[in-house]
Amino acid sequence: MRIRIVDAFTDRPFAGNPAGVLLLDTPESPTAPGTQLPVANGSFPDDTWLQRVAAEVNHAETAFAHPLPPGSEADWALRWFTPVTEVDLCGHATLATAHVLRSTGAATGPVRFATRSGVLVAEAHDDGTITLDFPTAPLTEVGVPEGVAEALGAVPLSAHDTGPHLGDLLVELADEQTVRGLAPDIRALVRHSERGIIATALADDPSGGYDFVSRGFFPRVGIDEDPVTGSAHTALAPFWSHRLDRPALTGLQTSARTGLVRTRLRGDRTLLTGHAVTVIEGELLA
Repeated sequence: MRIRIVDAFTDRPFAGNPAGVLLLDTPESPTAPGTQLPVANGSFPDDTWLQRVAAEVNHAETAFAHPLPPGSEADWALRWFTPVTEVDLCGHATLATAHVLRSTGAATGPVRFATRSGVLVAEAHDDGTITLDFPTAPLTEVGVPEGVAEALGAVPLSAHDTGPHLGDLLVELADEQTVRGLAPDIRALVRHSERGIIATALADDPSGGYDFVSRGFFPRVGIDEDPVTGSAHTALAPFWSHRLDRPALTGLQTSARTGLVRTRLRGDRTLLTGHAVTVIEGELLA
């Protein structure tokens, strides 16, 4: 079957966040000998096989999608796996999957995905961008947990719990340069959230093309630092939109690869917009 590596939240190869994408139960994905692949009733392969493929791809997430029959609540079923576990929500691999569906002609117009976080919609635009409609993370301000400053190597100005879908701790730091300069003790961060730590600050230069910066560390799910985290922006968008009194913003995730995420807050939904580029396409034989 065909497997692709797609760089998401970037318009150029070798930037953004790479994701593996496999479209299952389609004409381009015939059953390979010895694998338990989907059948016409719309089931996923065995979880062990999915996890092994994700471990082999070894990117932050690998997305698996298969079409649903007419009359279903969504058009495609979608799941995401890190190299070590399945996750409830993933932005960049959803963007990557929508990009593959559009570029291969497997889907046109808005696409509805049935996921562990409900039905998520992706819509492609004429300028090549794709917009994801995701649930907004509920933010609750909390005290900065003991040991977080030491683990990050920077003192947070505030901390927020991001709710059950993300399970992250969002921490505001003093400025952009502090975020860029973080060199955290990754093993120590494991103790301080269900999934990971999102560090953020206002952009130093508002005219630079982005409004805020962030970095994301998720060692509990096998990702020491995520290059560009779409799901984290469902928490970053309400945090900064309320602070700046603007519904539409642009975030720069300042990992080594970097990537831009345009956000628009719509109450309990957050729209995430970005580009994607296919960089590798090949055949999965196992």
